[in-house]
Amino acid sequence: MATEHTYKLAGVMGWPVSHSRSPLIHNHWIAEHGLRGAYVLLPVQPDKLAVALRGLSALGFAGCNLTIPHKVAAMPLVDHLEPLAQRIGAVNTIVVGPDGALTGRNTDAYGFVQSLLDAKPDWRADAGPAVVLGAGGAARAVLAGLIDGGARSIRLCNRSWDKAHDLAQEFGSAIVHAVPWADRHNALDGAALLVNTTSQGMQGESALDLSLDRLPAEALVSDIIYVPLETPLLAAARQRGNATVNGLGMLLNQARPAFEAWFGMRPDVTPALLAQVQATL
Repeated sequence: MATEHTYKLAGVMGWPVSHSRSPLIHNHWIAEHGLRGAYVLLPVQPDKLAVALRGLSALGFAGCNLTIPHKVAAMPLVDHLEPLAQRIGAVNTIVVGPDGALTGRNTDAYGFVQSLLDAKPDWRADAGPAVVLGAGGAARAVLAGLIDGGARSIRLCNRSWDKAHDLAQEFGSAIVHAVPWADRHNALDGAALLVNTTSQGMQGESALDLSLDRLPAEALVSDIIYVPLETPLLAAARQRGNATVNGLGMLLNQARPAFEAWFGMRPDVTPALLAQVQATL
């Protein structure tokens, strides 16, 4: 019979949260490795976040993931905030310590970079200029991942010039250069990587208005969207011969270090797991 020492709980807090695929992912790993535990949905209203986080320890949780709208709101509520989460400006993983203290982490940067390596094992962040479209929370994680990976030049393009400029200054204008939205097509000239972090191309949204004519054929094209798995951007890139990466890899890989923090082992993204998640899309 499982005891409090062998049975571990984790979950995902959000509002709403029923759409999350995290339980499918983590419970697959729990079963795959024969662990005693469960990963559950934790619907928490915004005004109850502080109480819910403090209740994790009392309920025996090893930790939890955070999704919209809690990723930023949780930052001042944890006892320890890891530097990467501070840089990105969001927490997506909470780890409960033996003393009940809460540590806030962010695994999105890792998930993004690993998704590129899974698709192209010889990919290097310093292979050439990267173009990042968007300046929201996802863009912050992408920038952090690329910079920590050794990127030397990142062209950041957003509809709001001020937001792109401010983000470039924050992350380091020696590496990140803000590009006016009107110049987004020309920004692809000589790029080794193109990343879309905007919602354009997502199911129900208009397609991204971007000409790929100037993008080198050897450039890698990434879209962090995973519904649909192939956005109009990725379809256009594939048709012209570019290697492409959808957002599913980022979703799956960001879960791996969180699972390790709670259950003590780093799981793999297997074809079986990939098939299970794809079946829900």
